[in-house]
Amino acid sequence: MPVISIFSFPGCQGEEITRRVSEELGYRILDNTELIENAAKRYRTSSDKIARSMHGPRSVFDRLTHEKNRNIEYIRATLAELIKDDGVVYHGFAGLLLPRKLSQVLKVCLVAKPEYRLESVLKNRNVSEREAKKIIEKADESSKQWTLHLFGLAPWDESLHDVILPMDSTAVDAAVQEICTHAAKPPLKFTPAASKAIEDFLLSSRASVALAEKGYDVDVESDSGTLTLTINKYVMRLEAHEKELKKVVSSLAGVKDVLTKVGPHFNQPNIYPKIDLPKKILLVDDEKEFVHTLSERLHTRNLESAVAYDGEQALSIMENDAPEVMVLDLKMPGIDGLEVLRRVKLEHPATEVIILTGHGSDAEKKLADELGAFAYLQKPVDIDVLAETMKEAYSKVAESKNKEKK
Repeated sequence: MPVISIFSFPGCQGEEITRRVSEELGYRILDNTELIENAAKRYRTSSDKIARSMHGPRSVFDRLTHEKNRNIEYIRATLAELIKDDGVVYHGFAGLLLPRKLSQVLKVCLVAKPEYRLESVLKNRNVSEREAKKIIEKADESSKQWTLHLFGLAPWDESLHDVILPMDSTAVDAAVQEICTHAAKPPLKFTPAASKAIEDFLLSSRASVALAEKGYDVDVESDSGTLTLTINKYVMRLEAHEKELKKVVSSLAGVKDVLTKVGPHFNQPNIYPKIDLPKKILLVDDEKEFVHTLSERLHTRNLESAVAYDGEQALSIMENDAPEVMVLDLKMPGIDGLEVLRRVKLEHPATEVIILTGHGSDAEKKLADELGAFAYLQKPVDIDVLAETMKEAYSKVAESKNKEKK
C-alpha cells in the first residue's frame, strides 16, 4: 500500500495536514511515539536512546559506541515492518530513511517563512514569543542535524523530497488536496515491482541492523535476496573483513547470496606510529572558524575531536558524554571558561582540562591552576605543543583508570 511521509517544521500545520490526509485517504497514522516505542521493544533498548539518536546531536563517544548509527538502523528496520502492509501517513523525520527505490512512497516537505511560522506557533501553542522562538530553533537544529548526518544536506533540500509545499502561501485544504492528488497517481500504486522493493528494503534493513550491532558501518542493498555490502571505511585486511561481514548476514532468513565491494570513500589513511591517544576530546571556543580549523589540524595528527561553541553547550554535552580531554577557551559569552572549568572538575574530575586562551592574565592562570586545569596555553599555539600536551593529559587519565582497575 502507498505511504505518505510528511516532514514539516514547527508552524507549518504538519499535525493537522497529517490527520486530514489520513481521513481523506483512509490511511492509518504512524507517529514517532509508535515508531520509537516499537523500535525500543523490538531491539530491547530504551525509548529515550532511540529518540535521542533521532532528535539529538551525535554523541562525543559515538566513534567508540556507534550508538547513533545502530539506533538509526533500529528505526529503519522497524519503519520497514510498520509500513509493509497498510496505507500509512507518517509525520516525522524517519520517513527520509525510506529509499528512493520504494516507488509507493510519497515524501512531502512543509516549509514556510520564519515570520509565518512564528505567528503560527504563537497562535496554536499558547506560548510567549520567546518560548515560540526556542521551539522553532530547537526543532530546526534537530532536523538539520538529522539530514546532515544522513545525507550531508539541509532538511529542505529538494533532492530529499518529492513535493515541497510553502505553507505561508498554501491553505491547509489546498495542501491536503495536493498531497491526495499525488497519492492517487500511477507511480504510487502498489504493483508487483513495488512489492519486491519493500521486500528488498525489509531484508536490507535487517542486514543493516545485524551489521550495526557488531559495530560495522557499511551500506547495504538487497536485490531478490542478494545483498551487496559497500565498504566505505579503510581496513587493513580487506579480505578478512569481507569474510567477517558475510558471516554476519549470510544466516539471515531470505539471504541467498552476499557480495562485497569497496566504495568511493575507501581510502588508506596516513600511517602514524601506534600511540595511546585520547578518543574523547572536546574543543570549546566561541570562535567557530578557529575551533573548526583547530579540529582539522588535530585530525591530521590522528586526534579526533568534537566541538562546542560556548560554555553552556559544553556543560550540556558533559551531562551525558564526559570527554577524556577538554581544550577550553576562557573568554566566551554566557558561562565563561573558568566557571566551566570549576564545574567540570567538580562534576567530572576524571576529565583533564587544557586552557587555551588569547586573553588570559597571570591571575586567571593562577585561578585555573587552583581549579585543577592540567595546562594553561596561550593563543596562537604551536599545534604540536598542543597535541603533545593533550597526549600527556590523556596519559594522566589512563593512569588513573589503571589504578582504579587495580
